[in-house]
Amino acid sequence: MPPPTSNVVLTGNPNCGKTTVFNALTGLRAKVGNYAGVTVERKEGRLRHAGEREVTLLDLPGTYSLSPRSLDEQVARDVLLHHLADDVPTPQLVIIVVDASNLERNLFYATQVIELGYPALLVLNMMDVAAELGRTVDHAALSRALGVPVVPLVASKGEGMPQLRQAILDGLDQPAPAAPKSFGTLPAPFAKELAAVEAALQSHPPVRSTTHSESLLILSDESFLPANVQYYPAALTAAVATARQRLDTAGINWRTAAIEARYLRIGDVSHTVVSEATDSGPTWSDRLDSILTHKIWGLVIFVALMALMFQSIFTFAEYPMTWLEQAVGWLGNQAEGALPAGELTDLLVRGVIGGVGAVVVFLPQICMLFLFISLLEDTGYMSRAAFLMDRLMSKVGLHGKSFIPMLSSFACAIPGIMATRTIESAKDRLATILIAPLMSCSARLPVYTVLIAACLPDEKLGGIIGVRGLAMLGMYLLGTVAAMGMAWVFKKTLLKGQTPMLIMELPSYKRPVLSVTLRHMWDRSKLFLRRAGTVILGINILLWFLATHPKSAELTSDFAAKRTAIAQTTPDGVTDTDAIEKYRNDRLAELASDEQGAQLRDSYAGVLGRFIEPVIAPLGFDWKIGIGIVASFAAREVFVSTMSVVYNVGQTDTGDEAVTTGLVRVLQAQRRADQVTPVYTPRTAFALMVFYVFALQCVSTVVIVWRETGTWRWPLFQWMYMAVLAWVMAFAASHLARVLGWPD
Repeated sequence: MPPPTSNVVLTGNPNCGKTTVFNALTGLRAKVGNYAGVTVERKEGRLRHAGEREVTLLDLPGTYSLSPRSLDEQVARDVLLHHLADDVPTPQLVIIVVDASNLERNLFYATQVIELGYPALLVLNMMDVAAELGRTVDHAALSRALGVPVVPLVASKGEGMPQLRQAILDGLDQPAPAAPKSFGTLPAPFAKELAAVEAALQSHPPVRSTTHSESLLILSDESFLPANVQYYPAALTAAVATARQRLDTAGINWRTAAIEARYLRIGDVSHTVVSEATDSGPTWSDRLDSILTHKIWGLVIFVALMALMFQSIFTFAEYPMTWLEQAVGWLGNQAEGALPAGELTDLLVRGVIGGVGAVVVFLPQICMLFLFISLLEDTGYMSRAAFLMDRLMSKVGLHGKSFIPMLSSFACAIPGIMATRTIESAKDRLATILIAPLMSCSARLPVYTVLIAACLPDEKLGGIIGVRGLAMLGMYLLGTVAAMGMAWVFKKTLLKGQTPMLIMELPSYKRPVLSVTLRHMWDRSKLFLRRAGTVILGINILLWFLATHPKSAELTSDFAAKRTAIAQTTPDGVTDTDAIEKYRNDRLAELASDEQGAQLRDSYAGVLGRFIEPVIAPLGFDWKIGIGIVASFAAREVFVSTMSVVYNVGQTDTGDEAVTTGLVRVLQAQRRADQVTPVYTPRTAFALMVFYVFALQCVSTVVIVWRETGTWRWPLFQWMYMAVLAWVMAFAASHLARVLGWPD
């Protein structure tokens, strides 16, 4: 019989290194999901090196107190108060992670959690940062003051991890405190009313171990009881109202009395256990911040980092992309050679290997993008970027805290939209949700890459800045500027409100842990691969069917006769056998291309493309591009695999031989009806990329907006305004390119 599982909860303030501690304890093997009924991420993993014990760690969202201001913080509070009892078992141990360099601020939440009465363990993390600031923390004295074990730690370097694991195992064997500890001396009238509320709460089932702490919240937090009335007896509301009225009569501020008492006690503890070195001037972190958050140099550095990121996406990913492309081509050839000719082979080579492979080859670029974003987050620069952008964000009615979800949307709009839960203002949160998809996500990256590679020269301006990297940066900047502009429109019209003041913590700079950064990069990249193996695969199979059916017996017979005629044709005056063979193969290749085009035009996909062609023709797009636009509503990167299927990439039938070629070269070879004018020109690429900057071509984003807003009204509005904006801006881009003299 397997041993019973012990449940441990990990909690703490944001930016205290809690996630690093969790990753170190679980070895980055976490199970990620959502809490029941909400979109807040739930992350849990198994404690490594726990011997025969089964210990599950649950990483709660970061929060500053048990009085939440966002959905993330509310979930953390609800887990600790048993409000999610059906979804989360009662913790047998609570690990509280605090930042040793900001101990006094962190102890407010830590003491609230200790008062809940669970067996608790305090992790004093980031001891190295405290030392750099000249602060020494006496962890033994802190343990005596708080009444719980304290483990000093430097999680980023693995220092103290064996001691922490042992402390967790020891803590699981300890009983809960007989009486929860209380921090702070409350005014006598407040303590009397608190005791009455506590008695009323304790007299109603279920019996709670968290009664004292809950009573404090019920009495002093105006928003707590109305939001959680389903968990408490109905008579409690009247009792609390009466208690508050008596405190008002006694001249006691019941909203702040407990907070003031707690901070007085925390101040005493902090002054006792923390020793400050003589001030030696600005720290290394302060000097770095003076540059990175400078109103001029900070912006220059930020733009330079973004330019470096996008240029690196092309430079560093070039070779692995080439290897993947060759591997996909080899696999297609092997499959075609091993299987008999027929529809099943055509489906496997064109629909599955060719279609999915056309997207998978962009995995190195996706990995590079996620690597850069992970580094920005792990080093602490992301918060500096938000601070830096606050001045610009305030001009459009938002504040810097909205920039973090927007920057996260560079990777994917879905986590970016979910990150808006940290924004306190409902109007600001909704405005950020509505503009987040305008930030160019990783799904757009394959679209940009293939169009830039097919239509723009591989040149450098001044021998330094690559034209292709600059074009990529331009698309990302365009999306960012558009997001700012739409935020200003929404804040002036639908979502009018005061521009909030930015109050946020700048965490200490951290040395990124390579294993953690690479793991984050891979976890996010796996989502891209999973979509390639599910959504994109399914769409490509459907698209292959739509592009190859219905079969026309008349068309097949006509082209078969033409092939027979070519096989018997000898060019005038040519007697060399090799020259004749080459002539016939060239004609057969042209005929195969004509047959594929005729078949596609009369197929179901061709009918759909020609149906929407009048709408997109003013943008410079033909009906084949229209097929890609429609198909990519499921996911933007589907456009690439759709074009691969539409243009028959990976197979050009020339008798017994299959010639593998890349999508870029196939796009460059496409011609319009006059057989001279290229389809894919810089003008076409510009307009099409601009269209994808603005269009909400992602059904997953639509669904997550519905889940976050609780209504279909906002996602439908978002899809429509972005569709109109995409058409108008692509039209403007196409005509601007013509004015600039770009070729049609």
